Amino acid sequence: MKFFIDTANLAQIKEANELGILDGVTTNPSLMAKEGIKGSDAVMAHYKTICELVDGDISAEVISTDFNGIVEEGKKLAAIHPNIVVKVPMIKDGVKALKWFTDNGIKTNCTLVFSAGQAILAAKAGATYLSPFIGRIDDSNWDGVELIAQISQIYSIQGFKTQILAASIRNALHIVKCAEAGADVCTCPLDSILGLLKHPLTDIGLAKFLEDAKKTA
Repeated sequence: MKFFIDTANLAQIKEANELGILDGVTTNPSLMAKEGIKGSDAVMAHYKTICELVDGDISAEVISTDFNGIVEEGKKLAAIHPNIVVKVPMIKDGVKALKWFTDNGIKTNCTLVFSAGQAILAAKAGATYLSPFIGRIDDSNWDGVELIAQISQIYSIQGFKTQILAASIRNALHIVKCAEAGADVCTCPLDSILGLLKHPLTDIGLAKFLEDAKKTA
């Protein structure tokens, strides 16, 4: 399973990359705004900086909702760097744009996915990645990880090549459960990635080793 970090914060991206396990980055307008990045030129420049930091796919989201707007915006984003993946919303014109991008060799990430039906449409249109938002599904009293498993089964049966990118990750356990359910990629905040490191027995064991090491010094 690939690990992407879901942020526009350069310091967090660098920290995750230094772990040696980072495969890519996902961003969105909300994450850009959180970092105080405003204006199309500043956003485009920030995407370029991220691409120079990480050798992997970088999802850059369109803000248009009509077919022509999505395509024109997507072409500009894709021109920034070969690693850019155009992030397209799961709407009617978004599906049309996914097909256009596929036919023209531009990688895509279909975002805001909440059902298996939507996942089928995105795969049929040739999306490179599909982003089910499991945390938001959990918030609605449904099981987000169960959706990952359902999509994984469908894609396996039907032979779809679209990669399942589990998004809206809330904690380290989500990451483990998504790996079990068949997600190809997991995108999450830095805290969730670092949470995988933690276990009380590791802390206890290390403390014991260090204490014993003092006795042999």
